[in-house]
Amino acid sequence: MAVPVVLVHGLRTSSSMWRPQVRALRAAGHAVTAVDLPGHGRRIDEEFTLDGAVATVDDATRRSGGRALVVGLSLGGYTAIAHAARHPDQVVGLVAAGCSTRPTSVVLRGWELLARGIGRLPDRGAWLNQTLVDATLPAAGAADVGAGGFALDATVPVLRAMRAARPLDDLRRVQAPVWIVNGRYDHFRTQERRFVAACADGRLVVVPGATHLVSVTAPVAFTRVLLDAAAQVG
Repeated sequence: MAVPVVLVHGLRTSSSMWRPQVRALRAAGHAVTAVDLPGHGRRIDEEFTLDGAVATVDDATRRSGGRALVVGLSLGGYTAIAHAARHPDQVVGLVAAGCSTRPTSVVLRGWELLARGIGRLPDRGAWLNQTLVDATLPAAGAADVGAGGFALDATVPVLRAMRAARPLDDLRRVQAPVWIVNGRYDHFRTQERRFVAACADGRLVVVPGATHLVSVTAPVAFTRVLLDAAAQVG
């Protein structure tokens, strides 16, 4: 039986970033739910908290039948890990992509200072964000990522909330199979082997040629990982 899949997006993006994966998974017979986290997409007016993000995944999993393959990228990956630790009975498998570096207070505070500076620009950083999207993502991927809008004001609340994240501790409580997935050139893969070692049943997948947004820069290869994971836990 095809396992349900819940997809959790990254910082400042939305559920629209998963369009290629949603199409492929549904074509393979899987029920798919791509969520919008608080402060993003259709929920842009809400305040982001880690508890609220985990509750979003909890709700999506319950609506998917109570158990699902949970997939998260970057912020979504950290959220998916936290959810799997808090609700292990809901997770038949976990794919955590682009989130293999432990968020430390020093780094988070540095990023917060930078984000505050960007937020003071007249356009709140919209031009800079779009320039980076256009320069680093393929055209189709950039269109998918931008379709749900960009949550320019979410960065500071997210960075504050991530001070409470303990992904290595959380992974030690996850009993379901875990796929740690990173693009070859992802700057968030610095501790990937520690993350795999923390898992009771973990494996590492490095996608050649891909960067941090691996599902966007290498959508076919990343989707194959999801289909393989779904087949193994289904």
